[in-house]
Amino acid sequence: MDTRNTSVPPHASSAVADGPRHSRANRRPRVRPSAAGLVGVVHDNVRHTTRFTVIGNHLAQHDALSLLAIGLGVHIQSLPPGARVDIKTLAHRFPEGATRIAAALRELEAYGYLRRVRERTPAGRIVTRTISCNQPAAARHDTSPLPDLLRPQERSARTVDATDPDASHATPDTHPEPTRPTPPARPARPTHPTPPARPAPRKKRPLPAVPQPGYPAPDLLQAATDLLTDLRVHDPRLLLSACDTAHLAPGVAAWLERDVPPAAVTHALISDLPPEGPRRPAALLAHRLTAKLPPPPPFRAPAALPPIVHPLQTCDGCDRAFRSPEPGSHCAECRATVPSAAAPLRDRSRTPHPDDL
Repeated sequence: MDTRNTSVPPHASSAVADGPRHSRANRRPRVRPSAAGLVGVVHDNVRHTTRFTVIGNHLAQHDALSLLAIGLGVHIQSLPPGARVDIKTLAHRFPEGATRIAAALRELEAYGYLRRVRERTPAGRIVTRTISCNQPAAARHDTSPLPDLLRPQERSARTVDATDPDASHATPDTHPEPTRPTPPARPARPTHPTPPARPAPRKKRPLPAVPQPGYPAPDLLQAATDLLTDLRVHDPRLLLSACDTAHLAPGVAAWLERDVPPAAVTHALISDLPPEGPRRPAALLAHRLTAKLPPPPPFRAPAALPPIVHPLQTCDGCDRAFRSPEPGSHCAECRATVPSAAAPLRDRSRTPHPDDL
């Protein structure tokens, strides 16, 4: 009976009779000594002297970011300047896939821990530079243009290496940080003093030259114009303007001048068009008129005139048939024997005199 029961909790101490009584609202909850060691985390800290990075509690204890985004933000802040932090490199480094890593990067960018800036290299290429911010609240108020690589606040977040002479003097940040910074409506971007000048619009290139006919007769040019106008009937994409038609008409006339039928010219111009349609129909037709121009037709000597064959006539003297251009005359034998028959034949070409009648 004289053994004390050690499992009985200690009794509450009585209030001092002379002192003021505490109200129920001012009393603090009492934690049992036996369960005090089972609540919360216990830290076994060792002071870092080399190879450490200072991370703010606003990132490590962020109440809106996902755990993957927090871990990825800590990893990016621990990398040295110039390290690659694209999605492909991070997916190769960690077991998470590219989709989850891309979503985590968007979270960090929405809350200001990452900024992506597009810049033009001296070679003319457009590259995307990723900037890690260890204090987004301070970075939002800094709108100065970026130097060559990073601003001072980004350089302060680099990993401290053993070769850094200031590594032993690095001290953690003891200033309190806001528990939840207000996310910006859109990622902050550096403002440039003067926007880059836009390049002047490119002038439309003139149409290629077309062949010219040897004899540009008006009827030939009109036939060429009618052929070009009818191309839209075969293919609506070949609708030409008046200026383009006037430029292409001499080329079509050169084809027609070489004895090429109009149907053959039309087939050469509209065959094998691209499926999506020509971007500049007039330029395509000008190229085809020049590239597919047929050679001139071969030279043919003019054929000899056929001999003149007079119809058969009946001789007035001997009634024999002979060829003569006019009836009522004598054959050659009768003209030789009868002088009176030869004289009128010789004088037939002139007008008869009244005395000869």
